[in-house]
Amino acid sequence: MSNYTPRLKVKYTEEVLPALMEKFAYSSKMEVPVLKKITLNMGLGKAKEEPRRLEAAVNELSTITGQKAVITRAKQAISNFKLRAGDPVGAKVTLHGKNMWEFLDRLIGIALPRVRDFNGVPNRSFDGRGNYNLGIKEQIIFPEIDYDKIEGVNGMDISITTSANTDEEAFELLTALGLPFRRKQV
Repeated sequence: MSNYTPRLKVKYTEEVLPALMEKFAYSSKMEVPVLKKITLNMGLGKAKEEPRRLEAAVNELSTITGQKAVITRAKQAISNFKLRAGDPVGAKVTLHGKNMWEFLDRLIGIALPRVRDFNGVPNRSFDGRGNYNLGIKEQIIFPEIDYDKIEGVNGMDISITTSANTDEEAFELLTALGLPFRRKQV
């Protein structure tokens, strides 16, 4: 077992944690918000008709994250979509620990700058409980994906779950970690 610590985790403990303690006047390090998990979800409407596309989505998510993706299934039947309970509808991965920190570092430093006409992620995508959701339109922004070998361009949802109690605390945490939020227009 190596003593390797992800770069973003080191930044959190050395810079972000003391800054947030000072800003919000926490009495203990345990009160300071921290990342709990990151969930990537790729929904595929045609997963039932095109099993190759579903398999490709699982492989792409596994390649992007370095962790095996699982197939998500419909919880209930929806007749308008010709969907039965248990039918495959997408793929997802939940990241914790070192994988989570490494993924966030690659998302901030490599993937988001590759988005065409990128001017920051929306700063209104918080859920009211300190968690942040981000939609990506194309999986090809990740360098691990070979454009010539993909079945089709798919979007994905990235949910960043924090231990923050408010959106303001989560915003400060993610900003300090380097997530590039859009500037407010004056």
